[in-house]
Amino acid sequence: MIVNGKNITLEQLESNSIQALLSFLKLKPETVAVEINHAIQNKDKWSDVSLKEEDKVEIIKFVGGG
Repeated sequence: MIVNGKNITLEQLESNSIQALLSFLKLKPETVAVEINHAIQNKDKWSDVSLKEEDKVEIIKFVGGG
């Protein structure tokens, strides 16, 4: 799959879940939004989503500041 423009295979992850992807990338779930194939994923439904090799994933990090 393509994640933020980089190729990542499902074999690199513990499972095919969004949580496993975020863990692999060392990202905190509460600080990101996830889009798969141009559809923003609701955090409440992340456990229902199975990532596939052909997916295009964008992860947007929220940064605080002022």
